[in-house]
Amino acid sequence: MQRPAPANLPALPPAALEHSEAAAAHLRKAIEANGGWLPFDGWMAQALYAPGLGYYAAGNVKLAETDGDARAPAGDFTTAPQLTPLFARTLARQAAQVLRQTQTDAVLEFGAGTGALAEGVLGELDAMGLQQTRYLILEVSADLRARQAERLAVFGDRVQWLDALPDAFSGCVLANEVLDAMPVSMFRWREDGTVLERGVALDAAQDFVWEDRPAQPALAAAVADRMPALPGYVSEINPQGEAWIAAMGRWLERGAALLVDYGFPRSEYYHPQRAGGTLMCHLRHHAHGDPFTAPGLQDITAHVDFTAMADAAQAAGLQVLGYTSQARFLMNAGLMELLAQLNPADVQNYAKTVAPVQKLLSEAEMGELFKVLAIGRGITEPLAGFSRGDRLGKL
Repeated sequence: MQRPAPANLPALPPAALEHSEAAAAHLRKAIEANGGWLPFDGWMAQALYAPGLGYYAAGNVKLAETDGDARAPAGDFTTAPQLTPLFARTLARQAAQVLRQTQTDAVLEFGAGTGALAEGVLGELDAMGLQQTRYLILEVSADLRARQAERLAVFGDRVQWLDALPDAFSGCVLANEVLDAMPVSMFRWREDGTVLERGVALDAAQDFVWEDRPAQPALAAAVADRMPALPGYVSEINPQGEAWIAAMGRWLERGAALLVDYGFPRSEYYHPQRAGGTLMCHLRHHAHGDPFTAPGLQDITAHVDFTAMADAAQAAGLQVLGYTSQARFLMNAGLMELLAQLNPADVQNYAKTVAPVQKLLSEAEMGELFKVLAIGRGITEPLAGFSRGDRLGKL
């Protein structure tokens, strides 16, 4: 039985609905195999990554190709590299500082999407005299990997794809909107001050429903360590993201990782007014809060607790190098210099470029919601992207 979608979502074609029902059937089996209840992180992992069925593994058109048009008519959501190539070119300037300072020649990107970020970064690095730079990509989606290979073919064997985390790496790591797509554990504070873990069960009609159970000691302790007990409060915690950072402490020998994502420091993440959590779904450019709608067809994300990621980095022996808003980072790293190189007399092209840049920088859009956290090892000089407006003191 297909769960009714929120009223504002677009109608889906029959083939999409058929795929979604197949994904839903897979999720029902996963719930039944786990005794009738699946912790939300397990359910989210299957909804996003189940082979051939999950959102990131099924070959759907996930990322909008806007060619500078912020209206983004295709896909489910738009990322900064799709908005304008100036985002990638600016990130490349910060990457160049890392490569030169550490005397390394490799960039490693996680979740490279359509390949737009890689294309822009490599092009700008070439323009800066770093033509020897190798570009490694770790991508879980076979569909996106194929699209990346086609787009980046011009760079030849400088671009390589990895099937697993490296044993050792030195250079610059890029992760744009990666942490938000990692499966999260969800919790709810009960009125008696104990922590419940949110999971997914099936009702009599075989629809997905929330069901809360007493949290395991590790999860309950982690939640209690991060916020006071607030009866009825629902939110998330991202152990997989923290484990990913911890693993980086083992394989990043020298260099820096630039983590770009939407989120908050802990004091804002678990603010009493954010009592419903940050879970968000994206389907055909409509954002809503129901993860049970159209499984396999929609993205499911949660905002990032940047304090948790910084703590995980320090615990793993990494340096926390900087933390600031996306707008401040991009301006510090040279976005305005790149914008100044455009010819205002070319009115049509200039306007087409400026509008997406305003979206990247605007406090009302991506400029403030998105943050940049830099972590690394062996970095001795301050990174340009955090030269002004660094917010490390707020973590």
